[in-house]
Amino acid sequence: MLRPALSLAALAHAAAPGVYPTGVQELPTPRGAAYQLVLVTDEHGDSWTVRASLDSAAGAALEAAASLLRLLGGRLPYAVPVVAGTATGDDGTTVILYRALPGLPLVWRDLSAASPLARSVGTAIAALHDVDPRVIEEAGLPSYDADAYRARRLAALDRAASTGRVPAALLTRWERALEEVTLWKFATCVTHGTLEGFHVLADTEVRAIDTWERACVADPAEDFAALLALAHPDAFDTVLEAYSGARHDQPDPHLERRIRLSAELHRVTALLDAMAADDDRLIERRTAALARFADTCADDDRLMPSPFVRRRPPAATGQEPIDPADVQALDEGVEDETIEIPIPVPGSEDTAAKDTAAEDTAAADAAPQDAAPGDDQGSSTPS
Repeated sequence: MLRPALSLAALAHAAAPGVYPTGVQELPTPRGAAYQLVLVTDEHGDSWTVRASLDSAAGAALEAAASLLRLLGGRLPYAVPVVAGTATGDDGTTVILYRALPGLPLVWRDLSAASPLARSVGTAIAALHDVDPRVIEEAGLPSYDADAYRARRLAALDRAASTGRVPAALLTRWERALEEVTLWKFATCVTHGTLEGFHVLADTEVRAIDTWERACVADPAEDFAALLALAHPDAFDTVLEAYSGARHDQPDPHLERRIRLSAELHRVTALLDAMAADDDRLIERRTAALARFADTCADDDRLMPSPFVRRRPPAATGQEPIDPADVQALDEGVEDETIEIPIPVPGSEDTAAKDTAAEDTAAADAAPQDAAPGDDQGSSTPS
């Protein structure tokens, strides 16, 4: 249940008694979100963010994230929330208070290839992935090695398979990738967890990263999944190239394949979340999206190792760019979180997304976009 903005402002003062809110602005909270955001202004005109949990599990994650943020201070070349205080209300609501971060939220679809900003995103992710993993353990957040991470993915896929709603071709595709041993020989690292554009604040370069409740030690591929799904392929390449050049240790050769797998498996998370919420409308939409994707990727084998370095075909001359309205993004808590990843097949037009555009428009209440600052953490199913 959402809390009145003034109540959260009062909790902000309880969290940091030196802060006296004089203005309050509530940000939109989408259905199913685990957190509520309020911006407050103090008597000096300074802006603060109040982040409040909407259930007990979210409260525990918020407290763990606050511990991590205190440990991350000074370890990254950009800002993270500096927690001024925490408080818990009589109803169990947990809040953290921190100064508003610099920069504006990014939209992955708008990221330009070969731009300084795209390269800055890559180096920013690299800096996070090079942080000592022990900070995650000290903060009490989860830590997985490659085998444990793969086991979690397999378990989620098994749960989805038991629903009878995942096409057999997709189950085979994803099981093959998850069981291909060579893909899973890598060192896990500190990750943000499904890094979305609105988590990254920037101007001409990355200035800050927000929303740390899903941070853990895991597969570095997870932080690129939304970027792959939403950004232009050339922009994604720029980010990944900058990332590879900035990491202390060279990324493993199968990172890009696991990024694609991670992005594809968000469909599984989206289906399981819809079923956990007992939302028949979303269940049917996500089931239909899985069926469409099964047709789209029938001839695609880029998840599996091959002797070729890259399999992305060159863009066909005169081919129209993909319309953002044809892309459904997994933005936590927004109406349709199923990522539709266009998969061009060598030698053919990518018509699948165009063929389903009318269906997507009819099915969705609104064209999906990169999420706004409040559209996060609506998913609770392990991905």
